Amino acid sequence: MKNQQRINYFLILVGSILVIYAQTGDEKPLAFLITGIVILMFGVYRISSKIPSKFDKDVEEVKHENHDV
Repeated sequence: MKNQQRINYFLILVGSILVIYAQTGDEKPLAFLITGIVILMFGVYRISSKIPSKFDKDVEEVKHENHDV
């Protein structure tokens, strides 16, 4: 589990570096920008997929309340 977190943070770091690099200088290499955004968003997606949804928690509370009545 710890290695997956490190991979996620590494993906975000690499994606961020590529995006920042693509924005520096006069000519902006589009390939670096697109690749950086894709890697960055993939890392953010992997992290956010592990966070439980607040909506799911609310639905569970409503189910428990209905059973108590």
